[in-house]
Amino acid sequence: MEHCGIERLAKIAIDCGFRVHAEIGPGLLEAAYEAFLAVHLADRGLRVETQKPVPIAYRGVVIRDAFRADLLVEGSLLIEVKSVERLSPVHTKQLLTYLRLLDQPLGLLMNFGADLFRNGLKRVINNRSDYVAPSIAISRVSNPPSD
Repeated sequence: MEHCGIERLAKIAIDCGFRVHAEIGPGLLEAAYEAFLAVHLADRGLRVETQKPVPIAYRGVVIRDAFRADLLVEGSLLIEVKSVERLSPVHTKQLLTYLRLLDQPLGLLMNFGADLFRNGLKRVINNRSDYVAPSIAISRVSNPPSD
C-alpha cells in the first residue's frame, strides 16, 4: 500500500476510535472496544480482521498462534487495543514487535481506558527504510541495534 494510503487508514482509524471513546467512555474490557472499533471501521468500508493469528518461525521452531493481532485493517494497519488507566512502555514494545513480525510500517496503540482518547493514543513506527513518516507528531520507537 502506498504511504499516503496507510496514513489515510490511520486517520480513519483514529476518527473511529475517537467516536467509540466519546460514545462509550472508559471502563469496559478490551474485547468490547475491539468489537465496537471493528464495526466502525467496517462501516467506513474497510476490511478488518480481528484477533488474527500470526505465526512465528525461529530456528526451525514454528509457533502457529504466537500472538493475535487485535485489529488488522486492510492488511496493512495494525491496531492494538488496550483498556487500562495508563499505557506502559511494554505496550509500545509489544506493538513494535508485532509490526516487525508482520513487516508493517505503522501501528496504532489505542487505550480506551484513558480519560481522554488523545491521552491513550500512540503511533508506533517500525523503522523500515521504505517508509517515511509524515511530519506530524509521532511516537517513534527505534529498533535495537543488530549484532
